[in-house]
Amino acid sequence: MSGAPGPVGTLEVALDHAARLLASDPALAAEQAEEILRAVPRHPVALLVLARARRAAGDPRAAVEILEPLAAAQPLAAEVHYELALALGDSGRGEAAVGSLRRALRLRPDLDGGWRVLGDHLTAIGDTAGADAAYANHVRVSTRDPRLLAPAAALADGRLPEAESLLRAHLRSHPSDVAAIRMFAELAARLGRLGDAENLLARCLELAPGFTAARHNYAVVLHRQGRSAEALQEVERLLATDPRNPGLRSLQAAALARLGEYHRSIAVYEGILADYPGQAKIWMSLGHAFKTAGRQSDCIAAYGRAIELSPSLGEAWWSLANLKTYRFAQGEVETMSAQLDREDLPVEDRLHFHFALGKALEDAGEHATAFEHYAAGNRLHRATLPYRAEETTALVERSRALFTPQFLEPRRDSGCPAGDPIFVVGLPRSGSTLIEQVLASHPAVEGTMELPDLLAIVRDLGGGRRRSEPSRYPEVLAELEPSALRDLGERYLERTRIQRKTDRPFFIDKMPNNWAHVGLIQMILPNARIVDARRHPLSCCFSAFKQHFARGQGFTYDLDDLGRYYRDYVDLMAHFDAVLPGRVHRVHYERMVEDTEGEVRRLLVYCGLDYDERCLRFYENERAVRTASSEQVRSPIYRHGVDHWRNYEPWLEPLRQALGPALVHGPYAG
Repeated sequence: MSGAPGPVGTLEVALDHAARLLASDPALAAEQAEEILRAVPRHPVALLVLARARRAAGDPRAAVEILEPLAAAQPLAAEVHYELALALGDSGRGEAAVGSLRRALRLRPDLDGGWRVLGDHLTAIGDTAGADAAYANHVRVSTRDPRLLAPAAALADGRLPEAESLLRAHLRSHPSDVAAIRMFAELAARLGRLGDAENLLARCLELAPGFTAARHNYAVVLHRQGRSAEALQEVERLLATDPRNPGLRSLQAAALARLGEYHRSIAVYEGILADYPGQAKIWMSLGHAFKTAGRQSDCIAAYGRAIELSPSLGEAWWSLANLKTYRFAQGEVETMSAQLDREDLPVEDRLHFHFALGKALEDAGEHATAFEHYAAGNRLHRATLPYRAEETTALVERSRALFTPQFLEPRRDSGCPAGDPIFVVGLPRSGSTLIEQVLASHPAVEGTMELPDLLAIVRDLGGGRRRSEPSRYPEVLAELEPSALRDLGERYLERTRIQRKTDRPFFIDKMPNNWAHVGLIQMILPNARIVDARRHPLSCCFSAFKQHFARGQGFTYDLDDLGRYYRDYVDLMAHFDAVLPGRVHRVHYERMVEDTEGEVRRLLVYCGLDYDERCLRFYENERAVRTASSEQVRSPIYRHGVDHWRNYEPWLEPLRQALGPALVHGPYAG
């Protein structure tokens, strides 16, 4: 093309030609756009084409230089604001990109791709609710099939039962419609039916392997089910073609942290913060990674930065308190109290402030006021949880009925013979992290984390049911042949292998809730060690009551629930002591404090390990520790916490009543 464009028709042809070159030859598209601009300076469409060409050629900053003045001159042009958002995102200016996206979508709510990109940015900055809404709108506006418009609208508006009914009807007639399958998977995930969502997305990708949005959803669902190794594979496959996608990078960092790859996770979070430096939740996530890696000063600085950016972010304050070794200054206590006085403070932030203030006031010796805050935080969180104590009791009763000597003896050697795992079970805050740290200081033992893999096997055996449906577990174990039991043990070892970073022969699974599945462990891994971490019931339960857990442990937010849970736990462990004498080794926290060396020696003998002095110097171990006790086990053992519950004795009568026989009988009676 040479010389100035002629009449309007010629200009339109030239612009159309330049636009068509963008995909195949962005450099030539830029030349065409520049030639048009020499003839018609500041022509908005030519400028937009030139900006797109610059970004396509890998120079998003040059695109931004074109688009910012163009957006100012064309404030109602949705496509200009959208293109500016893409260029800002590619330039590492994620926060500015979010602003441009919101402007573009206000101008044109049906802008193709806009809601998806906004969802990716909101995922990166930790706005889960906003991201979910954006992705739902993306599904709605990207749906071209008129038969899916109604269910898409229902999904976007939160009318989930209506969306489910419409999608079921559509899929009965069109079972291979990948758009409908992905939509149904989104619905299942929002209803908490993650197994269903996974199966739907796997089918979607089987039919359409190149459906990247479905693959992203698939990675999220895998990660949320604790299958982060598989999720990471999907994420890194997507990042290979979309390396700057903020939502994918955020998921990558979270999956790496879950897999114990803390140094890589930290690097990814730091990269995200280069694009979103003002995002408090990302600073908080970085702080979590620093904490687990043992970088306490960096951790405190990251949490502090999150608080500077968002003083109302209750979880950041609680994260400081949850270090257990951090002491709040009086000014910080006053700031937290002022936040609680706000009527517009969201419940999630409010309950975190209550837990943080409880810890701050406890450190100051103000136990009555501290208990008030702990109780308030627990009440707020308990109201959001579906936990029912009778379900735990029923599981214990059914397990005691099934796992009799007559049932266990014929299956004694049916499982996988490997002896690698050492399960540390019990209640949270029972001293299990101390036991883990002692064992992981032995050169033959690798510490990992609270692994979700045995619980995933339990869910699968139960039939992947909805909450309202009865589980087939544990009775289903009676139907399994020896080969199936062996396969389950091998499956557990295969799934946990990603957590093993060394060639040490033994590894620890410290998921406390596995106490409820000692019978399953015996059947599928008969040579695994099982260590029961036991602590005075009032001490253990109240310590859990003071703790806001990142996930799970729904029984810890009510004193009656806690007492009943502890009682069920003690009953089942006593049952296994009777039917499998000596199978489980018990470590009493108080005895470990009083006679550390003696208890450590007995523990090592049970595990078949030679005595090693390093186990007594567990606090020198620099391994990553991912529990609420992570900072405490980096110090020598201390006694002052053993009877700390006595400061709160006047308020613990509901717990005493619920504990009943578990408090009256046994080593803690009196």
